[in-house]
Parts: sequence; C-alpha cells; structure tokens
Amino acid sequence: MNKIALISLGVWAAACTTAQAQSNVTVYGLLDASVEHLTNVGAAGDGLTRMPGLTGSVPSRLGFRGTEDLGNGLKAVFTLESGFGVDGGTFNQGGRAFGRQAFVGLSGNWGTLTLGRQYSMLFWSQLDADILGPNAFGSASLDNYLPNARVDNAIAYRGTFSGVTLGATYSLGRDTVNAGPSPAGTNCAGESATDKQACRQWSVMAKYDAPNWGVAVAVDEMRGGPGAFAGLTSSSMKDRRSTLAGWAKVGGVKVGAGLIARDNDASVAAPRSNLWYVGAAYHATPALVLDGEVFKLDYKNSRNSAMLYALRATYNLSKRTAVYATAGHISNKGTLALSVSNAAAGGTPAAGEGQTGVAVGIRHSF
Repeated sequence: MNKIALISLGVWAAACTTAQAQSNVTVYGLLDASVEHLTNVGAAGDGLTRMPGLTGSVPSRLGFRGTEDLGNGLKAVFTLESGFGVDGGTFNQGGRAFGRQAFVGLSGNWGTLTLGRQYSMLFWSQLDADILGPNAFGSASLDNYLPNARVDNAIAYRGTFSGVTLGATYSLGRDTVNAGPSPAGTNCAGESATDKQACRQWSVMAKYDAPNWGVAVAVDEMRGGPGAFAGLTSSSMKDRRSTLAGWAKVGGVKVGAGLIARDNDASVAAPRSNLWYVGAAYHATPALVLDGEVFKLDYKNSRNSAMLYALRATYNLSKRTAVYATAGHISNKGTLALSVSNAAAGGTPAAGEGQTGVAVGIRHSF
C-alpha cells in the first residue's frame, strides 16, 4: 500500500472517530409489573385481582435518545419513546408505536426547540411536586389527563437560565388517535382548513429550582373539535388547567404540594374544579424509600368530590432494580365513581362509593 493510500485511510479513520464523538444515541428502558387487588368493584361490590398494563409505580417504556454536535454550541436532538404493558406486551397510548414521545429539534445555550409528539408544560410543572407521580394510586386516579399530558403535532420550547425554566407548547392538532372514549386517544386531529381552532392546544410554564426547593406555575388549554371525546365536540369549547406547585427538602424528607384548577366547558353541571395534593418522601435507609400523598378533588357548586390517600414503600435491590408495595383508598361523594387505581380501566366502584386497593410489584431499568 503506497503512502497516499495510507494517508487517505488515516484521514477516513479519523473522520469516523470524530463523527462518533460528535453524535450519540442512547437506548434506555424501564419495565414495571405488579399485581393489584381492588375492593368494591361495580354495582355488586365484588373484589378484583389483576395484573394491570398501564402503570405500577411508573409506566413501562422503551426509548431511543440521540444528539449530534453541530458546532458552536448547537446540537440536533431527538427522542423516540414507546409505552407498553408488561402484562400483555402491547402498546399503550392508543396503540401508538412511539406514544410517549416522538420529536426532533435543535438545542443550544438559548434552550431547546422541538417538533413532534411531546409533553405539555403541565407535565413538567408537576414533575417534582407530585411525590407519587404516575403511581397506580395517585393523582391520575382523579384526573386521567395528568399522565397523558402529551400532544401530537406540537412545537415546544424549553430553556433554563440560572435556575429559571421557561417553556411553552403549541399544537396544530392535539390528538390524532381514536382510542376512546379514553385519554390515550381522544380523536381530535385538528389541522383543518375550515376550522382553524379545532383541536388546538397550548401550554406555558415558568419554574424556579434552587438546591433545596422549587416552585412552578403553568397553564394548559386544549380546544375541542367535531367527534372528539370527553365532550369537547366543538372548537368553541375548551378545557383549561392552571397550576401552582412546589417542593422542598428538609433534612432527609422531600415534601411537595400543588393545586390544579380546571375550567372545563364539556362539564355543563360543574365546569370548575380544584385538585389539591400534598405528599412527602423519606429515605428510611439508603435502600428503603417511604412516600405518601393525600389528594382532594372538589367540584364547585356541586355535591361531587373525592378524597384519595396513598402510601408506597420501595426497596432498591440495586441501582436498577426495585420491589415495591403500595396501597390507596378513595372516598367518592355525590355521583362520582372514580376508582382508586389508574393502573388499568374497568375497576370503578358504584357512584358515591369508596374503594381500597393494594399492589405489589417489581421494577427494572436499563
């Protein structure tokens, strides 16, 4: 091999090494499976034992995340994240292949701008304050939009500057999937030439995080459209959630609290409601975490209300594997018939009745 060929081969190898250094793709995932038992299901008040497919302590997922260094502090970014049920191996989020997240964009010291299916700012505002998050017994039992606060066809921006995070989303058609009636797919595609407000969505957030405390405010508003589920059948109708949430660490305890005020045009009898919550997490040992939360949902000018109490104990067998046990109880009043569990559909009690749930499970991340 002559000298020119050797030089060419060296340049090619160096270019390949540089390209690998400038771009990065990560494969990640989490599997969470549990068995739960619910009391007082249906009009007969029967018990139900099942392996739910939506969540245990957190929802299962498989994801691909990547960046490419474009130079001068600019990066290309993407995420593809699929949600699935370990119980049957099927896709969640209305059967979408990448229903949790699917976006591409650019990132720099000015923030990140992305296009695709992605989280609303309501999600990011609750991330630190809602202690139990998407646990089987938690806030999603009272408002099933909270774990489904994602929007299709969305333009999103988020940037953090000296502890202050600012963010916004705007969707041209918030939900293209028919999986209803279900929050996993609400049949509101939008992107209409004749009705420019149909199925639009927007959200904004301002958040401040210090080392030991943080506070967030956010607004999330979605428009209806013809054929959409949850009663939002017209673009003149909207469903708005406004929130104030905060968290703090005191010693070995993290506390969180928040309020989500909702104004829903699809609820004629009681369009306005408040969801309050307060919770705490305590590291009893380096491996054992104890946490719990109390939630209250109250509809204004209505007899309808609900209280939910939930506890969880998580024992970390390693950095990636944990076992957990969780329990919850809900008290419904008026005509409400909310289940204590948001881990799967089909477990509601009779109207005005209470329900107790317990679950044990295992979680592994990679």
